[in-house]
Amino acid sequence: MLKVYLAGPIAGKSWEEATGWRNWFIEKFDNIEFLSPLRGKEYLEKESSIQGSYETMVLSSSRGLTTRDRWDCTRADVVIINFLGADKVSIGTVMEIAWADLKRKPIILIMDRDNIHNHPMIRESVGYVVGSLEEASYVLEHLAW
Repeated sequence: MLKVYLAGPIAGKSWEEATGWRNWFIEKFDNIEFLSPLRGKEYLEKESSIQGSYETMVLSSSRGLTTRDRWDCTRADVVIINFLGADKVSIGTVMEIAWADLKRKPIILIMDRDNIHNHPMIRESVGYVVGSLEEASYVLEHLAW
């Protein structure tokens, strides 16, 4: 089964903002295994602004989240990055792009034209740049075909 990692800004987002678009993909495709950096972190559901790390929580500590996110990026078959509406640079997500690119994983980037992440090195590291979740799902569907 195809594995797809769903990357995008989390710090500063509410649980719904961070998981809503991920759940959209999970519900749309039943023949794909999706990996979310938020799995097993339901203890963050009540957070109105998720922090960068929670050092007392093993999966959310700096080392814990870096270890699993790097592993997920490198073992996934495809990585989807969602930068829509980002108002500050997501350093963690940029790291995930680098890890996936190093392993030559196809990366589908969802980004507005004037996005803060619109940088030459980001654009050159991803295979597909689209402007909506729907366009990204179209690319994914045809990669997985």
